[in-house]
Amino acid sequence: MINLTRTDWESRAKALKIEGRAFINGEYTNATDGETFDCISPVDGRLLAEVASCDQADADRAVVSARATFNSGVWSQLAPASRKAVMIRFAELVEAHAEELALLETLDMGKPISDSLNVDVACSASALRWSGEAIDKVYDEVAPTSHDQLGLVTREAIGVVAAIVPWNFPLMMACWKLGPALATGNSVILKPSEKSPLTAIRVAQLAVEAGIPKGVLNVLPGYGHTVGKALALHMDVDTLVFTGSTKVAKQLLVYAGQSNMKRIWLEAGGKSPNIVFADAPDLQVAAESAAAAIAFNQGEVCTAGSRLLVERSIKDDFVPLVVEAIKSWKAGNPLDPETNVGALVDTQQLNTVLSYIEAGHADGAKLLIGGKRALEETGGVYVEPTIFEGVLNSMRIAREEIFGPVLSVITFDSAEEAIQIANDTPYGLAAAVWTSNISKAHLVAKALRAGSVWVNQYDGGDMTAPFGGFKQSGNGRDKSLHAFDKYTELKATWIKL
Repeated sequence: MINLTRTDWESRAKALKIEGRAFINGEYTNATDGETFDCISPVDGRLLAEVASCDQADADRAVVSARATFNSGVWSQLAPASRKAVMIRFAELVEAHAEELALLETLDMGKPISDSLNVDVACSASALRWSGEAIDKVYDEVAPTSHDQLGLVTREAIGVVAAIVPWNFPLMMACWKLGPALATGNSVILKPSEKSPLTAIRVAQLAVEAGIPKGVLNVLPGYGHTVGKALALHMDVDTLVFTGSTKVAKQLLVYAGQSNMKRIWLEAGGKSPNIVFADAPDLQVAAESAAAAIAFNQGEVCTAGSRLLVERSIKDDFVPLVVEAIKSWKAGNPLDPETNVGALVDTQQLNTVLSYIEAGHADGAKLLIGGKRALEETGGVYVEPTIFEGVLNSMRIAREEIFGPVLSVITFDSAEEAIQIANDTPYGLAAAVWTSNISKAHLVAKALRAGSVWVNQYDGGDMTAPFGGFKQSGNGRDKSLHAFDKYTELKATWIKL
């Protein structure tokens, strides 16, 4: 148990050595053209590092390295049990460097240090360890054939994987990809968001220390329209996996068609409904969960419970409980272990969130709490957790992903209406249902078009549960054994006896 004060964390931040170079073929390296971009902390606006701004030439270098290493078999042909041992060592090194990685995450994108340490780093190590532990327990198949035929169904590593990950959970989303991609024997090129590249750059060195051969994991910081596009269009990348916005996800599908038809697996946006029926088992617990579902990680969560659907008969009793619960979620310095709402990732995101709050006012929603920038005197990027009621599902704040702590309260009169409102969205990532009626819980959960449905809780599950969306929230699944499908090809081999 790490028990550090804000002063301790601030002292460690001053002493922290930050690496900003790309990582190609097992070595840190500048971008080919020498370009960099400033990495600015949203905590207080200070410059953290100059980071390599990679482009086409760097993508080519990384792909050549990844392909050569894959073809050599030094990792791809290693026995699964041997890869497992390395992956577990990788997880252990992430845990051993937990303080450093958590500090990088907090300084880079603004989340509270307690979350970086206890959620992001812990779950990242878990993803690496779980995938490694699983890989020598996944069996291939023998087809039911006639007596003179032997039919084998085998999984093979797909080759070179490009992984483009978002800025809201930089290390954890990377490890959700790295775990199964590396465990199955692929070579990986990781492109972190330019808004939060630091943990990805650091963890690359830990992978080599763990025993992953040079060239198997490469990290290319830079912009989506430069190095991200280069990877998406590259003719020698076999698979591209992505977590981010639906807009970018659609463009990546276009790039795949324009290039080599590389496999594209996408986890995109969400506008998740959190449905509270009058017979919820505990309205106080539901209210506290609803507040956490929108305020955690500053609302910068693809599964954020941003639409709170409340049965009309309890609205006047329940909504005040939510307002009271969200008062405990206050923006503060992310290096303070007591802070539960940190900084938004940057000024651009702050302006986006504030513009949606203005849209809520303009469309006639009623502001109950929040709605303003906070702690501006710090030089950081903070906003108050915000709740609107009287929201119609047709309003912008109810239809578009805000990626900030802005909650829309919508009322309904029946289960059928709740389902209709919940599904009236282009997204389908997650949903929650609160009810004491087990039949209602099952029937509503089955009717919801979402990849994850939680009953009498919000954001449940662990590495054993698949994660991904319906509709424009994407395709494929992270986590669980189903994640291995994204990083392998199925081969049928028929032998005449």
